[in-house]
Amino acid sequence: MLHSGGVSITQGFGPLRRTVQLVLGLFGFSLTMAMLLHSGMGAMPWDVFHQGVALRTGLPLGVVVVAASVVVMLLWIPLRQRPGIGTIANIVVIGATLDPFLLLLERIDPDPTTVGRVALAVAGVVLNGVATAAYLGARLGPGPRDGLMTGLVARTGWPVRRVKTAIEVLVVAIGFALGGTLGWATVLYALGVGPVVQVAARWLAPHLRPAVVPVEVSDGVAHLPGDVALGDVPGEPEPHAA
Repeated sequence: MLHSGGVSITQGFGPLRRTVQLVLGLFGFSLTMAMLLHSGMGAMPWDVFHQGVALRTGLPLGVVVVAASVVVMLLWIPLRQRPGIGTIANIVVIGATLDPFLLLLERIDPDPTTVGRVALAVAGVVLNGVATAAYLGARLGPGPRDGLMTGLVARTGWPVRRVKTAIEVLVVAIGFALGGTLGWATVLYALGVGPVVQVAARWLAPHLRPAVVPVEVSDGVAHLPGDVALGDVPGEPEPHAA
C-alpha cells in the first residue's frame, strides 16, 4: 500500500486485470483520437502536432505518431526515465490502430453534419477521459509523452500543471503552424478531460484519487504512483512513502 498526503492507495488490481485494462484503455484512447480528428472541430493538443507533420510529410498519421513517440523517448535519456510495458504497448497499439479507426469512421460517416461533428468531439473527449483512467490505472508504465512530462517535473521542480501546459502549448503552436486542426474541441479537451479522468478513476485508477497526484522520484527516476517499469515485477507490494 502507498500512502500519499494521508490518502491510502491500494494495489487492488491483479496482473490480468491490469493487462486487460491497459489494452482496452489504449484501444479506447486511439479510437477517441480518431473521433476528434474526424470531427474536424479540433484535435487533442499532441494530435494537432501529429496532424500538421502528417500533412507536411504525406506520411500516415499512425506512422507520425510512432515516429514522434520514438523521438520523445529519446528525450527520456537525459531525464533518466525508464519505460514500462505500458510505454511500449502505447506506441504499438496506438500506432497500429489509429489509421484503421480513422478509415472506419470515414466509411461509417464520410461527411458528418454539424450536429454529428459536435457529437463526435464531445463524445471523444468524454470517452478519452475514461480510456485515460483505464490506461493509467493499469500502472504498467507511462506513455512516451507522459514520461517526458514527469521527467521534466523531476528535473525542473515545476508543478505538473505548468510543465504539461508548457509542453502542450508548444506542440499545439508548432502543429497549427504546420496545418494541424486547432479548434474549440482542442480547448474542450484541455479543460474537460481532467475532470472526466478524475471521475472515472474511482473505478479504474484509485491510485489517482488524491486531489493532487505527486510525481514520485526514486533513484533519480520520476514516475506516477504505482507505475511499473521494465525489469520490475508487477503486483509486488510497494513500500510506504511519506
